[in-house]
Amino acid sequence: MKKINLIVLLGTISISTIGYSQDTLTISKKDIWQKASDKNLQIKIANQDYKSAQADYRQSNSLFLPSITASHTAISTTNPLMAFGSKLNQEILTASDFNPDMLNNPAKTQNFATKFEIQQPLINIDGIYGRQAAKSKMEAFQLQTERTKEYLELNVSKAFMQLQLAYKAIKVLEKADVTGKANLKLVENYFKQGMLQKTDLLNVQVRVNEITNQLQYAKSNIQNASDYLGFLLNEDTTNKVFKPIEELDNTISIEVVNTQLSDNRKDIQAMNKSTEAYQKMLQSSKMNFFPRLNAFGSYELYDRTLFGTSAKGYLVGAQLSWSLFDGYKSIGKMEKAKADFQKSEIETQQYKAQSQLDLNKTNRQLKDAENKVNLSKLAFEQSQEAYRIRQNRFTQGLEKTTDLLQSETQMIQKELEYLQSVFEYNFTKQYLQFLTR
Repeated sequence: MKKINLIVLLGTISISTIGYSQDTLTISKKDIWQKASDKNLQIKIANQDYKSAQADYRQSNSLFLPSITASHTAISTTNPLMAFGSKLNQEILTASDFNPDMLNNPAKTQNFATKFEIQQPLINIDGIYGRQAAKSKMEAFQLQTERTKEYLELNVSKAFMQLQLAYKAIKVLEKADVTGKANLKLVENYFKQGMLQKTDLLNVQVRVNEITNQLQYAKSNIQNASDYLGFLLNEDTTNKVFKPIEELDNTISIEVVNTQLSDNRKDIQAMNKSTEAYQKMLQSSKMNFFPRLNAFGSYELYDRTLFGTSAKGYLVGAQLSWSLFDGYKSIGKMEKAKADFQKSEIETQQYKAQSQLDLNKTNRQLKDAENKVNLSKLAFEQSQEAYRIRQNRFTQGLEKTTDLLQSETQMIQKELEYLQSVFEYNFTKQYLQFLTR
């Protein structure tokens, strides 16, 4: 009996209660995948990660585009230097302003300056590699998002098959309930005729109660399977359950699945892109030791009144700068970038080895699952025949009640085991396809 309970658990489904007032929503596998791809929270998180990386890449446009600022400054001063400079900018200096007393003790001077500044990068080699690193990072997140969608598709398929298995288990137990009650009616008739003892009747009653309890327990699993599917679909499943349109197929299809790890797999491509990004960052840190060339310019307006434009002037120029020594900062930054790059290479190598290990393991599991399906199907068919024979012999008074109950229990157990083995095979095959996708 414990084995049957474990099978009905369906591996990941726990206890809950289904109310009779719940809504039953029919779903198809195609529809739920479309909903999941649009509404799943993990997909939304992955999309936001990609958008964040995309924004980082767009920031690198500043490597080619100018930076333009505008400002308006108002001052009032008696500072000799500032007062003289303000008048000079306003183009209102007179000969009397060169009087030493006026220079040393100027009157309060007001100045309003409107300034437009532009800075244009020309040659920044480190920035070019930094931009390439940002692009590789963005592409890595894009690939990872696509892999997340593939993983979600696998999980949705698994949850859908679990729901199918739950409904199939209910059908098996409902059939067992009908059979048990029919046997109980037969035993009650034999007991009334004095052909069986009361212990036989009690054993059958206990068996019928056990099936009824298992049936209610299996029905509660429908809610848990629906809750998990609702979580993947980002839908509230309170007071409602899902019911698959397609039933669990009891047959399996043997297909040849590629067992070689492909470098075209989205997650492996993402790892390679991530390593490429670290490599570009290392090159960028090396280019820090090269000079930078930037152009700049400004256009200025001065007046004694707010937003006045009586005096004008401009400034243009270019700057070649070279950081010769910054206290070991650039060297340390380069060493860190080198360590990060080498770490990323090792992590990629480890991930590929782990992926190949999982692939080999899953390939063996698929073969084991195929063998289990064949054996469990044979065992189920044999248990059906054994129960049929015992039931016929029991009606003829040639079998004990306990033997009949044991045969019935075994038949139900083998049928549930067969359904479970079909589910395991189909999921293992899909998981293997996911690993080689």
